[in-house]
Amino acid sequence: MSKFYITTAIAYTNAPPHIGHALELIQADAFARCHRQKGEEVFFLTGTDEHGTKIARAARDADVAPRQFTDEISTKFRELCGILNISNDDFIRTTDRERHWPAVKLIWERLAESGDLYKKKYEGLYCAGCESFKKKSDLEDGRCSVHKIEPEKIEEENWFFKISKYKDKVKERIADGELRIVPELRKQEILNLIDDAEDVSFSRPRENLEWGIPVPNDSSQTIYVWADALTNYISALGYGQMSNIKGQMLFEKYWPADIHLIGKDILRFHALIWPAILLSAGLELPKAIYAHGFITVDGQKMSKTVGNVIDPFDLIKKYGTDAVRYFLLREIPSNEDGDFSYKNLEARYNSDLANGLGNLAARILTLAEGENLSGGQLPSHEITHKIEAAQRAVDEKIAEFKLHEALAAIWDLIGFANGYVNDKQPWKTRNKEVIFDLVVLLENIARLLAPFMSQTAEKILASTRDKNGNIRIKKGEALFPRL
Repeated sequence: MSKFYITTAIAYTNAPPHIGHALELIQADAFARCHRQKGEEVFFLTGTDEHGTKIARAARDADVAPRQFTDEISTKFRELCGILNISNDDFIRTTDRERHWPAVKLIWERLAESGDLYKKKYEGLYCAGCESFKKKSDLEDGRCSVHKIEPEKIEEENWFFKISKYKDKVKERIADGELRIVPELRKQEILNLIDDAEDVSFSRPRENLEWGIPVPNDSSQTIYVWADALTNYISALGYGQMSNIKGQMLFEKYWPADIHLIGKDILRFHALIWPAILLSAGLELPKAIYAHGFITVDGQKMSKTVGNVIDPFDLIKKYGTDAVRYFLLREIPSNEDGDFSYKNLEARYNSDLANGLGNLAARILTLAEGENLSGGQLPSHEITHKIEAAQRAVDEKIAEFKLHEALAAIWDLIGFANGYVNDKQPWKTRNKEVIFDLVVLLENIARLLAPFMSQTAEKILASTRDKNGNIRIKKGEALFPRL
């Protein structure tokens, strides 16, 4: 049996979850469920990134200790996984001293053994928002291009990692597709950046960054956020606890990752720094990095200042889990930026869910209720052909990382099914073969939908089969009542 290991980026706990976090979790969950449906052994990891200057400052502003602050925010992210029906197998926290810290320290020791860490004084610009050092060429009008703030001028002694030693190897792996970057646009972006890559700071003085993991054998320094956070992908698999047989087996079974699913803003760290760390430590590189776009709200960037940050908990309370999952997966192009608006969500809800899927299910279940359809008949060739074609289309789009197009292929089948009802008019003929075909169509639509809208798929299948798997139609409440 083949394995499939997928990760999200671990969420930074300086603020509660927003709709962008929901999008990434839902996308990763859809991939994980698709691969489970194929019979693969899936390990799906998410979690929270809890160290760094920004978190220490946020905790101070909230007048609580950093650990209390991160405990509260991390709990919110766990709750988000629950309310979104995310099927993650593990949830890693970088404050976990038993699982995560040993892995980070072992990675540091491996880099040191390879001769890839050195200490030097650094004078330059630091963006607290990005938690990264900046060159003047990175700035726009003297400000960080992402956070629109002026970076701080700092002078300190840090440990540096020799990116320069590995950048050519990383570039070669990306260029030849051994490390796949999706979409192609992002691949070209990172290839263009690599040549100018310089050695990167991997620590900060403990007096400036106390909230983090101490550097092994140098208590004056704290391991920098990216050397810490990136290691979560292997710490969750037991790396760093190799004397633990269970941990060793998990790491050997699932590493390397099949997909790191991340936001496009952290591609440089995942496609350059992380592969370089792994090469230095003698570990395999991930197979693919999928960088999704951002969500705007009514055409504007989400911002606390503007007041347009969308709370996913409020959204799900109003519209339901699967409606939100469907909208985000269908409306936001998988490889590009996309826009959220309540107007578009409600339009999609009414047209696609209430009038499309919901209406189809109600029509078929009403027609089939009370009919004896358990005679062992087979669906018609036309129906079998349509289902197989839809399955192929969905599989192709999943392989291309185009979840929105996979859903479009399913809705094409829903459209065909509604047309089939209209053409055959089974409410007049009571033709059992036609009604059976429609039940088979509905069940296969549910199975195709399961990775994207599992609760809805389960409701449909519960309406068509009894506990023994025999056809027994039981019409329930409307799947998606019109708004």
